[in-house]
Amino acid sequence: MPPSSSANAGAFRLSLLYAVIFVEIGIAMPFMPVWLNALGLDPGLIGLLLALPIATRIIATAPLLSLIDRGVGARTLLLIGSLALAATYAAMPASAAIGWPLLAGVIILNSVAGSPLVPSIDYLTLAAVRSDARLDYARIRMSGSVAFLAANLAGGALLGAMGEAVAVPLLLTGLALIASLVAHGSRGVATLPSERKPSGPIHIPRELWFAIGAAAAIQSSHAAIYAFGSIYWTMHGFSTGWIGILWAIGVGAEIGLFAMIGTLPPRWRTPYRLLSFGAVAALVRAIGMSLVGDQLGPVIALQALHGLTFGATQLGAMAAVSVFAPDGARGRAQGSLSAINALAAASATLISGAAYRAGGPLAFALMAPLALIGLCLVGAASRVAGTRAFAARSSETV
Repeated sequence: MPPSSSANAGAFRLSLLYAVIFVEIGIAMPFMPVWLNALGLDPGLIGLLLALPIATRIIATAPLLSLIDRGVGARTLLLIGSLALAATYAAMPASAAIGWPLLAGVIILNSVAGSPLVPSIDYLTLAAVRSDARLDYARIRMSGSVAFLAANLAGGALLGAMGEAVAVPLLLTGLALIASLVAHGSRGVATLPSERKPSGPIHIPRELWFAIGAAAAIQSSHAAIYAFGSIYWTMHGFSTGWIGILWAIGVGAEIGLFAMIGTLPPRWRTPYRLLSFGAVAALVRAIGMSLVGDQLGPVIALQALHGLTFGATQLGAMAAVSVFAPDGARGRAQGSLSAINALAAASATLISGAAYRAGGPLAFALMAPLALIGLCLVGAASRVAGTRAFAARSSETV
């Protein structure tokens, strides 16, 4: 049965929310370092300022998402967070002119404002999918990946035309304001299913904690290639054009998975199976990068695995939260997933930095144990859930 017109409208609005938020991320992630460098800051200071958002997300995300369980609407977090993002992006040039300590404070406030945005949309989308099984989380989430890729491609041209010192804060302020307007206009984005409010403490089940740990370990195995992939390829003679194509292949593979996953049989879309696919692909990718990461042909194939290493892992984590998070703790579960992901990614990035200095390809090889840990945690989650319970509960898919 095709989705109703109201379901289609809800899916469109959720897709639009993902798109406007990920366009903003697609500008901020690659071009904020460029803006900081244009200010003439010391590289060490730039590193510190770029580390602040990661540390802030680790601390702030779970408490902010827990507000949903206390009655604060996810759309309220989106609206207030986007408005605060716009204000802090607009304040960055003036704060930088006054001094870097003030800029650091503004960056921390900016990170607090931004930390609940993507998890809040995930929360809304999962709730909509639970309410109407005809909706497809992967297709809705795909709009974010498409928007991110478009922002990467268009951002460089805009910076070249406007100058990075002006373009970055101006673009990000405008995009955050647009996101706040979309959030305000999406108050009827979905009819959330009513949740039972159990008496007494609400505990997140162990199988979900294991699944969250698995997803974080698998996603953190991207740290070396995110941080040093382009540097390594450049050192081995890859042109900047090919490096751009390689990154586009990864995002394209992710988009392709999101587009076609709904056509697979439900047994292939259960939480643990998706996480297992992501873990195995991440293991192959890490070993491959350490052995043949300096050869263009193999690297093209390894980049295509991003559809599984990121995409399948993301879908598996969302399915696990949707299936196993108890009523009254769904916001806390969503926030915990994001915070633990950030902590694991930050730790893996530090490890890969030290390893890359010591031995280049060693950094990629050290990502393989993280993928293996993720696969082991998937198995632990399955055992904790129990074969009978897992078969019954994991019939819900993304």
